[in-house]
Amino acid sequence: MNQGTKIHYIFSITLLIVVMSSCFKKETYPNEPIISYDAFSISNEKANLVFNFTDGDGDIGLSDSDTIFPYDINSEFHYNLLINYYEKDDILGWVEGKNLDGTTTVFKYRIKPIITKGKTKGIKGKIDVDMGTVFYNPLSNQNDTIKYKIQLIDKTLNKSNSIETEVIIR
Repeated sequence: MNQGTKIHYIFSITLLIVVMSSCFKKETYPNEPIISYDAFSISNEKANLVFNFTDGDGDIGLSDSDTIFPYDINSEFHYNLLINYYEKDDILGWVEGKNLDGTTTVFKYRIKPIITKGKTKGIKGKIDVDMGTVFYNPLSNQNDTIKYKIQLIDKTLNKSNSIETEVIIR
């Protein structure tokens, strides 16, 4: 191999390494969760909500042992997924759904820790929430047209942006 061929060969290998390493560049995200709406479906009177997320420090989720402050049962952070329920009133437009006691209807969930093999930082993915059969207020006469506002909270109490579903006709 002559000198010119060697230089060309070394340059080609170096270029290939640079190009390949850029393909595997680690994505970075803000430390607070960022969510975006994906889908909502109803099948056999059961509802399913799907949304996308990113989190820069990878701390989405609470384990069963996370029960002392600030995750205790009386804390606002006991649940890490909040889904506010809205109904379209024929006169007033969109209104917050109300429980029998007059409080606002909020579906609250504890998302389990998201484990990623070999990754300790930035994560992204989809969260699929089985809302079951009680995903609307069956006692309301305005429950035929609904939507939800969703927020995710990570373990270090960073709150995500809020997103809304599309209008859902039951």
